[in-house]
Amino acid sequence: MPCGDAPPSDLTADQLLDGLLTAEFSKRSCRSRYEFASYHEKKKNTSHKPSPYLLGKLRRHEALQKRCGPGTAPYRAAVWQLKSGKGAAATDCRYLVSISYRGLGNRMLATASAFLYAVLTDRVLLVHQYKHDVSALFCEPFPGTTWLLPSGWSFPLGHLRDYGIGSKESLGNMLKANVISVGGDGNASWSDGGDHRPPFVYLHLEGGYDFHDKLFYCDEHQRLLHGAPWLLMKTDSYLVPGLFLVPSFQDELGKMFPEKDMAFYHLGRYLFHPVNDVWRAVTSYYRTNLAGVGQRVGIQIRVFQKKPTPLQYILDQVLSCVRREKLLPEITSSSMINASDQVILVTSLSAWYYERIREEYGGGRITGGVHQPSHEGRQKWGDTSHDRRALSEMYLLSTCDMLVTTGFSTFGYVAQGLGGIRPWIMPSTPIWSESDMAETKEVPEPPCVRAMSVEPCFHSPSYYDCTARRDVDVGKVVPYVRHCEDVSWGIKIANQSS
Repeated sequence: MPCGDAPPSDLTADQLLDGLLTAEFSKRSCRSRYEFASYHEKKKNTSHKPSPYLLGKLRRHEALQKRCGPGTAPYRAAVWQLKSGKGAAATDCRYLVSISYRGLGNRMLATASAFLYAVLTDRVLLVHQYKHDVSALFCEPFPGTTWLLPSGWSFPLGHLRDYGIGSKESLGNMLKANVISVGGDGNASWSDGGDHRPPFVYLHLEGGYDFHDKLFYCDEHQRLLHGAPWLLMKTDSYLVPGLFLVPSFQDELGKMFPEKDMAFYHLGRYLFHPVNDVWRAVTSYYRTNLAGVGQRVGIQIRVFQKKPTPLQYILDQVLSCVRREKLLPEITSSSMINASDQVILVTSLSAWYYERIREEYGGGRITGGVHQPSHEGRQKWGDTSHDRRALSEMYLLSTCDMLVTTGFSTFGYVAQGLGGIRPWIMPSTPIWSESDMAETKEVPEPPCVRAMSVEPCFHSPSYYDCTARRDVDVGKVVPYVRHCEDVSWGIKIANQSS
């Protein structure tokens, strides 16, 4: 038990998120775990309770993590097997190592995807840290054990972030090298009958993966992977919509998530609990700037460009969106007299957009004013202090009643998912050249669209239908997986009634 504290006995169903969380942790060790619900009371919706089946799966998975995790005899045996180079499992415990990278939003979505895959396949999840980024940001999600992959000499595989599309241990490259063969019946098997199977399989599932790597989403390859004692999964994406398209997973996922479009809402709230220092920053800012107002409007602005030059048309797009959708009032001569009972929270790497929005809506036009917690100037990958501020702002955005986000942004995806908020998404085109930064660019029409669900978008799905042996439109395979509003080639889980 962290800090030696006894588990609390006075927790309510709200604090436990209707059973999603276990009561086995102390309150003091991780205040965000049981305080999160109190900052989302206005948006509480009883229809989004986790299913009893999901709760049962989580409790069983917690037991698996505790029985097989680091420090246990099965884990030591599995590590010995990995060091020996033998492919046969040393115990009945199997492992999935999650290797995530890029910005914090990408890493959180990748970790949630790995966790769901681990639950579906009865594997212990171990998260690879980069510069201790995970432990500096998040509390442990599993009681009585750790989700962190031990570092240093105790784990035989080093430089995990260096694994990539060329790694010979990848599923795709083993298929190309005929280490794995696929018979005429479509079943995959080890070409030598399994006598010399590798001690682990690397799953290369990042954006630039190729055809053979994408065969991960085929049932025949899932059956083969089931016997691998160790899997390494590297991704920067939200893979969950792809898992919903794997036929052998569909029944189980349907029972876990009767509301399929609330998958990340439950996964994120279960897994991610900011450490006390980060949570203190969230709650302090909330009480000072966002509490006690009728309505909180969050505006998340992300400009994908090499140079952080403020762009007027993006500001125009934001203002056009909030006015067109009546999220904020039109500014008139009577605005000062009839101030709207609202507060605006702006998150952006630049202060310029905040200052312009404050000029529009500050000065008493809305009762709560306009606020921006930070403006870092640019994204700083691998900077823990930057990530801690980013995490606090994701959670602040999740407390808003209405949310406007930038398309393509994983930062916005995480905030909307944690809050269970269907945002208005502003279409965004990544800006990679100076010519793309022209101030004369026009505001899209419409300037924003309402998201079909709170789910994040999977930017790099496989289009291959494993049964038909051809590419298909994966946005039309099942009614609850559709193309994203902001990324036309991506897919997301949708509300079937939307």
